[in-house]
Amino acid sequence: LFAGVCCCCAALRPRYKRLVDNIFPEDPKDGLVKADMEKLTFYAVSAPEKLDRIGAYLAERLSRDVVRHRYGYVLIAMEALDQLLMACHSQSIKPFVESFLHMVAKLLESGEPKLQVLGTNSFVKFANIEEDTPSYHRRYDFFVSRFSAMCHSCDHDPEIQTEIRIAGIRGIQGVVRKTVNDELRATIWEPQHMDKIVPSLLFNMHKIEDIDSRIGPPSSPTGGEKEENPALLAENCFRELLGRATYGNMNNAVRPVFAHLDHHRLWDPNEFAVSCFKIIMYSIQAQYSHHVIQEILGHLDVRKRDSPRVRAGIIQVLLEAVAIAAKGSIGPTVLEVFNTLLKHLRISVDFELGDRRSSAGSATFSTSSKESDERIVQNAIIQTIGFFGSNLPDYQRSEIMMFIMGKVPVLGTTSQSLDTSHLGDLGTRRIQIMLLRSLLMVTSGYKATTITNALPPPFLDPLLSPSLMEDSELRQLVLEILHNLIDRHDNRAKLRGIR
Repeated sequence: LFAGVCCCCAALRPRYKRLVDNIFPEDPKDGLVKADMEKLTFYAVSAPEKLDRIGAYLAERLSRDVVRHRYGYVLIAMEALDQLLMACHSQSIKPFVESFLHMVAKLLESGEPKLQVLGTNSFVKFANIEEDTPSYHRRYDFFVSRFSAMCHSCDHDPEIQTEIRIAGIRGIQGVVRKTVNDELRATIWEPQHMDKIVPSLLFNMHKIEDIDSRIGPPSSPTGGEKEENPALLAENCFRELLGRATYGNMNNAVRPVFAHLDHHRLWDPNEFAVSCFKIIMYSIQAQYSHHVIQEILGHLDVRKRDSPRVRAGIIQVLLEAVAIAAKGSIGPTVLEVFNTLLKHLRISVDFELGDRRSSAGSATFSTSSKESDERIVQNAIIQTIGFFGSNLPDYQRSEIMMFIMGKVPVLGTTSQSLDTSHLGDLGTRRIQIMLLRSLLMVTSGYKATTITNALPPPFLDPLLSPSLMEDSELRQLVLEILHNLIDRHDNRAKLRGIR
């Protein structure tokens, strides 16, 4: 009697439930029942309005199996979901996707690494599906947070740790691809998402043992290497993310890089910082290069009170970025770059002389060490100014020459030079030498059409003033600058041999 009642109840159950139940074998080791899965798929395609009910019922079964640790049935349920997603592309798939994402979230929340990897793999497959219509209400905040946390896995088993980190990176890659292709692409670029995604990728990239071997334009490692190495996979995801950035959201992707480098104290030494910004400059669109340069300059202003080696590390990163940007579009930041660098040159000289005065009666070792560190900052600034200036076209270079010359303090004049009144004669001399050395590097290789263009009176008069001073180093710098501007036949090499 009871058997007959159960059979009647089973017959009265909705068809979609019976089809779903039939795909699960008695022993989960047997795997998905393929014949019944084909029936379920045909039913879902023929009656797409039933997709949401199929998804809800599958989600109910999966949640129950996860709680009961029946992982074999969980694997079967996710395999069925993946097949249904691949087969159905109608507008009715939207409610089904909600059930699917709910089940993926259940797997990611579990503490079982295999289930986390399983959920990630399903999400990546879903991310590669192009939906017919965009979803205006769907958000991926949970998945961004969860995948970012998986990128920082510290499992005691190294193999499981690597597996979870790779899954987290692939999940982030899937979120990026899914949202960028959607009409709601702006959501992924919000700061609260970028502040989780970018540091997670950089954390894994920092595990690269040989940084210098892969600096440059995007490389093409084999598929196996990318899937097995979290560092390679994270770098490729980072390049892909930056390559999709546009004018309005470029800064949101770059600013978390500075926060990561600051937090982990990676400016001294700065090998990883340099490699990061080389990757950034090669990955973004060329017309956005000046955005990155502006961000570096802004961060240099923020860290202007830090140790000399930290500032020197940031300036060296700026030099590498400028070296790449000079080949493309530098944009309207030319004067801003020089103005900021000259300002920090004055600050460095101020720090050097201040340390010398405050340490007059103390140990000479610490004083000389601080002075040498500030000299490193000054040399980095001069090198950056020279490299940047030498890569500018001649019409811009002449403007920069006038700009730098206007900053040189000249006795007896009221020019718009850098304020050196509080530095004294020694500080003024140091500023003069630094600025003239910068000007010397900018004029290197300059080819003017006429001498009038190379030496206009507003430039020549203040340039000749230091040549009348008693300081031999200043006079020599002025002569070398004049040689650069006048020499059109590369005769300086011959003059250097004269004693």
